[in-house]
Amino acid sequence: MSDFNTLDDFDFKNKTVLFRADINCPLNKDTLEIEDGNRVQQTMPTLKELLSKGAKVAILSHQGRPGEWDFTSLACHAKMIERLLGQKVKYVDDIYGPVAIEAIRSLSAGEVIVLKNVRELPYEVEKKTAEEHAKSELVTKLAPLFDIYVNDAFGASHRSQASLVGFTAVLPSAAGRLMERELKALKTVFENPARPAIFVFGGSKFGETVKMVERILATRVADWVILVGVAGNAFLMARGVKLGGPTEKMIEKEITSEALAAARKLLSEKGERILLPFDVAIEVECYRRDIMVGDLPQEYPILDIGRGSMEKFAKVISHAGTVFISGPAGVTEKDIFAQGTRELMQATTYSKAFSVIGGGHTVSAAEHFGFFNKFSYVSTGGGALETFLLGKPLPVVEALKAAKYRKCPG
Repeated sequence: MSDFNTLDDFDFKNKTVLFRADINCPLNKDTLEIEDGNRVQQTMPTLKELLSKGAKVAILSHQGRPGEWDFTSLACHAKMIERLLGQKVKYVDDIYGPVAIEAIRSLSAGEVIVLKNVRELPYEVEKKTAEEHAKSELVTKLAPLFDIYVNDAFGASHRSQASLVGFTAVLPSAAGRLMERELKALKTVFENPARPAIFVFGGSKFGETVKMVERILATRVADWVILVGVAGNAFLMARGVKLGGPTEKMIEKEITSEALAAARKLLSEKGERILLPFDVAIEVECYRRDIMVGDLPQEYPILDIGRGSMEKFAKVISHAGTVFISGPAGVTEKDIFAQGTRELMQATTYSKAFSVIGGGHTVSAAEHFGFFNKFSYVSTGGGALETFLLGKPLPVVEALKAAKYRKCPG
């Protein structure tokens, strides 16, 4: 029995459903058109199921943040949903004003509309409890128009914002299929992983990586942790390796004295379960050159792990029962420095392990290499995945759990 309601717990025939999705996508800076529609595609199973069951659906979502270049309309998202569904999808340039209210009331069974970017509301991004957000104008105006609230926005589930948690306090609420799949996959990895469990961290957020590695080793979720990319370079620094000016400058924003001290402590206490690169790739006059870590520091930037490290890590992965990858091993924008990321992903897909990847750059790399559909599960989460890894509660999930046992008004 699930801790929260799912689509299996409701009859959606002729019910008006507010569907909170996370279709916040990478856009083309010049045209503002969607460049990677993976998040839109991931919402399709829930949306198609709702429509097939006779629901009337209004989609509530966001794109970008106020003040940033990608903070824009959801009109192009509506067009993409229309193409994927093969039916008319109306974009409504309103959230809870007269135009939106009329569009919602005019819905027929099996129809869907997309409402205006919810972050147009200044209070949407305020961090409050579900009960506090339930008093917002967004919830008080929209809730009476709907029978059921469905949240499928796992990618935003680490945020306690109005559209994400407010409706759970006043409407019967359920997790969508994407939310359900995400939590099931992460539960498999973190609660009862097949052994050995190998975690690979790259990316750029060194301070958070230290905390995550510390947690999964302390709780014995991970048998081995492989560190590459910025995380690997920073741990090499913590071990006393001088990387060289260009590399240290590249990662200085992520390096704090506190994080380095925590990494040193972790290496001294659990270093036998942490694997670091022993060779790296540098860029010399536009060419790749692999060198041993012992030959550092260098005046050239480190942009990937070396061939020897790739082979060693791939061999460890080949015997894994579970593999989790978050963050690339190098600068994947340059093909000659994408080799480490490609090799680790290929080794994972060739293994018999239950495999999960997550994080925007990791997922993009998997798509680029043609590995996307070869992993057991691809998470849509970025910040949400990081929050989960740190063992912190996800506000949206907690709100859905509370909603299951709350008697809603009316």
